Amino acid sequence: MRYYNKMVSAVFPGSFDPPTYGHLNVIERASALFDAIDVLVSVNPGKKSLFSAEERVALLTELTKNFKNVHVHSCDTLVVEYAKKIGAKALLRGVRNAADFSYEFDLALVNRSLNDGVETILIPTDPKYFSVRSSAIKELAGFGGDVSKMVPTVVQEALRKKFGR
Repeated sequence: MRYYNKMVSAVFPGSFDPPTYGHLNVIERASALFDAIDVLVSVNPGKKSLFSAEERVALLTELTKNFKNVHVHSCDTLVVEYAKKIGAKALLRGVRNAADFSYEFDLALVNRSLNDGVETILIPTDPKYFSVRSSAIKELAGFGGDVSKMVPTVVQEALRKKFGR
């Protein structure tokens, strides 16, 4: 039997506006599967974000500091181009439900047509995070609601500052 000691790296892209426990669940589980993971804050100038790319990178860097194989970056190009540039072989996507799966499946096909050297791997989030959505968190936080079960303390504090609470 032959064993290969080949480093396999992956990219976990997203807007992470804000980072949630669901995102961290996927990162934690994926960190046990891959030698290196680049968490990639996608910068889309056409999309209005609550947090700047720099703020999202800072939050994720703080939240992932205990994972030695996880690094956080931002990117304003196609994710498959970034993956090719760093030699990553996998794109990681978290899914919560059938609607997420359908969207991510279609996106995986597009990404495959752009770069057939990168595979998309869908990771279902832990069931306790099925209802955690960044858009709902921002809305709830904007009204002063309790988001403590959806986001870590550092994100709660950042949301309070954003909304002046």
